[in-house]
Amino acid sequence: MSQQITTISFFRFDSFISRLWAFGMMQFAHKKLQRIPGQQFYKLLGSGKNRFNPLPDWGVYAILQVWDREADADAFFKSASVFGNYKTRSAEHWVLYLKQIMSRGQWGGANPFEPSATLEKNNPYLAVITRATIKTRLLVRFWRYVPSSQENLWDNPGLLYTKGIGEVPVKQMATFSVWKDKRFLDSFAYQSKAHTQAIKMTRNLNWYSEELFSRFQPYKSVGTWEGKNPLPQFKE
Repeated sequence: MSQQITTISFFRFDSFISRLWAFGMMQFAHKKLQRIPGQQFYKLLGSGKNRFNPLPDWGVYAILQVWDREADADAFFKSASVFGNYKTRSAEHWVLYLKQIMSRGQWGGANPFEPSATLEKNNPYLAVITRATIKTRLLVRFWRYVPSSQENLWDNPGLLYTKGIGEVPVKQMATFSVWKDKRFLDSFAYQSKAHTQAIKMTRNLNWYSEELFSRFQPYKSVGTWEGKNPLPQFKE
């Protein structure tokens, strides 16, 4: 077990100039992010339109980072110029601190997430990342099927937040979601007819060349999204 934590930062850009800047940073931010002290892994992520539409949402970007310890993340958010630039240029930002519960699969040939030694027994909230590289020959069939596979997600009373994110539009995609507790997540994942059918199709058709599924315990929530902190109970 380790002291490792994960953070995910979402940024919303409203103006054309700020969106152009954010799009450019998908390339240019790497130079500043590659040598951050205490950072083990990071990904610059674009996002898709609502309800997991494959078309890009040019106004929302995210940074996923894995840290040796929480203090390293705190130092980055406090003093790193690259984060300061994102924060200043965005209309809104939200940072969620996460402790790893479990993870299976690979991201870029390895699994970057380690189980946390400091999970809180009285914290039922869950955050989930599902990430995959879709085989090129199955792209059209996959995206035709996605809407029906998620049909019971949007009105789930246990879902607090979700967003489609990814490194490469259409082909390398992930979903990030936050849930009230394990009961609501498992109800959608394993009892929803549409989603269980999607799991079956994934096994039968072998959609992905690489995939990862990971669950986290959120424990600190900084900033706002759509005018409020999505997890005010974890607000600093």
